[in-house]
Amino acid sequence: MFAGGDEYGIDLSVDGAAVERLLSVHPSDVAVADRLTFARNVFIPLTTACRYTCTYCTYYDVPGEASLLSPEEVREQCRVGADAGCTEALFTFGDEPDDRYTALHETLAEWGFDSIHEYLYRACEIALEEGLLPHSNPGDLTEAGFADLREVNASMGVMLETTADVDAHAGGRRKTPGQRLNTIRAAGRQGVPFTTGILVGIGEDWRDRAESLLAIRDLHERHGHVQEVIVQNVVPNERSDFPKPDLDTMRRVVAMARAALPEEVSVQVPPNLSPAADLVDCGIDDLGGVSPVTDDYINPAYEWPDHRELEAVADAGGVPLRERLPTYARYLPDELRPAGVESAPEPAGRDEWVPAAVRERIAADDVHGRRLRAVARGDGPLAVRGD
Repeated sequence: MFAGGDEYGIDLSVDGAAVERLLSVHPSDVAVADRLTFARNVFIPLTTACRYTCTYCTYYDVPGEASLLSPEEVREQCRVGADAGCTEALFTFGDEPDDRYTALHETLAEWGFDSIHEYLYRACEIALEEGLLPHSNPGDLTEAGFADLREVNASMGVMLETTADVDAHAGGRRKTPGQRLNTIRAAGRQGVPFTTGILVGIGEDWRDRAESLLAIRDLHERHGHVQEVIVQNVVPNERSDFPKPDLDTMRRVVAMARAALPEEVSVQVPPNLSPAADLVDCGIDDLGGVSPVTDDYINPAYEWPDHRELEAVADAGGVPLRERLPTYARYLPDELRPAGVESAPEPAGRDEWVPAAVRERIAADDVHGRRLRAVARGDGPLAVRGD
């Protein structure tokens, strides 16, 4: 059904009746969440190299211009984030840089790494050493890649964007929906708490949006690993003139997401890109990772809101605001999960969702461990008492 699906053995079939039901959903058909959550993060753009050249993306740099943070720079940014009270180190880059990025690969080899993913593993170790929990967005990965990287990550993610074959993904290095669906499936098979989402306004239509949400639901129902789905609107930038979707469009798409997804899967909108206060009544319950110390390097023209602005969003919807860890509460070990939160079913082939290195970081008897445990229990900054 989806472009590239046969290549990856994607056996998803979206029910036509379910699509029609979802297309009839409007904001009045969903309930307001009982709270809004967010994570306090430091954004670490490990490299701006990417094998793809999506027309709406300002993040990637061409060969010869792409940056690569050194281990020392990674450590310094992690220290700044930890000192600012962050709990999450958000590692991001494009998909694995191809052979055109000669200088980048030569630098990695000089540092003793065979690939960007091997270097990401070390960067995650540095984050843990400095008191942060890594959340990595490394693009498409195989199951073997997830098996390695899950050992040093609290959670991971990749945007599905859309199951439609859109011109925005055109070019000689075109990515396909099949690749993204395969990555989401691989994460589930390896027991990784996972974030994904759809991108609104890149040439997809309403049916495509419904099918994308239902495909995510199907994969979550098989593996239980999707912790949140981002509904992100495209924004104009220096490389793209895609118009920003209007408020009515976003309200309807968010409501569709809330109706499509199981209750335990959060619906998120980025508060620096979306009119979040106008979407609370459409079923959002999360505002994503927000950094007090770094830019949104994916969308650098759009500043993060500060914590007072996040509180204003929650107040506009009449709901409380709570800080969370990058790993959602239901995936945490029993001793860390807040009272009243049911645990997720055990992942296939794994004893626990959270790897030993992350559990040890949270359990450490230092200022960072105490902060992480307080946020996990709901006793951290901007917590809701009594959870």
